[in-house]
Amino acid sequence: MVTLSFCVLLLAMLTGCTPRGAENNCSSCHRQGGSAGIPAAGSNRAGGCAVCHQGYERIFDHAMGQRGGEKQFVQRSYGRFDSGFWDKNCSSCHLKGCLDCHGETESSKPSVAVCQKCHNGYFTGWDYSGRAPREDNMRYQRGIVVDGSTFLKMLPDVHYSAGMTCGACHSMKSLAEGKKTSKGCIDCHKPDLNILEHSIPAHLERLECYACHSAWAPQEYGTFFLRFRDPRMKYDFDLKTGPSPEYLRSAYLKKQDSPPLGINSGGKVSPIRPMFIAYYTDIMTAKNEGTENTLLAAEWRAYFPHTVQRGVVTCEGCHDNPARFLLEPELRRIYNLEKDGMGLESFWLQKGQRVSNGSFMDAARYLRMSSKSPAYIKAYVKKWETFLKRIEK
Repeated sequence: MVTLSFCVLLLAMLTGCTPRGAENNCSSCHRQGGSAGIPAAGSNRAGGCAVCHQGYERIFDHAMGQRGGEKQFVQRSYGRFDSGFWDKNCSSCHLKGCLDCHGETESSKPSVAVCQKCHNGYFTGWDYSGRAPREDNMRYQRGIVVDGSTFLKMLPDVHYSAGMTCGACHSMKSLAEGKKTSKGCIDCHKPDLNILEHSIPAHLERLECYACHSAWAPQEYGTFFLRFRDPRMKYDFDLKTGPSPEYLRSAYLKKQDSPPLGINSGGKVSPIRPMFIAYYTDIMTAKNEGTENTLLAAEWRAYFPHTVQRGVVTCEGCHDNPARFLLEPELRRIYNLEKDGMGLESFWLQKGQRVSNGSFMDAARYLRMSSKSPAYIKAYVKKWETFLKRIEK
């Protein structure tokens, strides 16, 4: 027989709460769980958990629970051709209940590995521990396997190497309030003005710290979703399978180097990446001389690659690098997308593309930034002097 004391003990183990009297019996949580009696279910706004953890149920109203931005993107892109696209391809990762994150060991705080069950692949999360997505063809699916996925081993974030978990900067309270983070860089780090880059006021005023300190970022250029009305036709493509038996996904190009830069919603220079340059092909229609690789969207997002390192790129990594600001000149162009029928002149040209949560840097501002003024030349020489001193040591 299950006793009252056992229920009280179980309550304490699952919620982390200290029982406050005889009223804290099993029904204290489970009567709040709806007809299914599941106290942590998001469908019931985690009624059982919220008895003690008041206010945290609001996490289901925000991005992790609603995925509103992703749904809107699908609606204006792939949804134009397939109204069921979201349910077929995108419904696996969203918050269904508290135990999705807190159920690894009873009611534990989430580890980095738990966060990465959803924050993986091309999306922020894998990069923190030094993982980058492999190419989609099955010949590249080799090496270490974690949660069913292989990856390229890259340099991890310095905070990960120091043993910091995601919760150190992304508190439960901040997530419940709809914020992306509870701490910014300067909450823990004060810029040392003796460092050359920090001694330039424009850097501190106009750039996000991670615009310089992100060592690399996963980037996917040209995201293809191929639709198969006859599943037997999929076998000829030798691509990694996804959640939908009707679709396969691949990319034109994947990179893992310094990300392009744009302007975020706060008006600061920030890394940006395609989210997504989206293409659609209905294989059955294309087989009958229909359209292939229809460009549905070319949207970028400003974001924070979790690949922080102490060092930074050299001056010309930004000041003499137009492609990094999507201002690629034709003479430096390697990929000729127009000849491939891709609907864009270049992935690294602003024409025909947009930043959904910010903007690209305009050409006039880039030219001002890249002018070889006396101040720039002085700082450039000083930077190389520091390199020479290190070599001499």
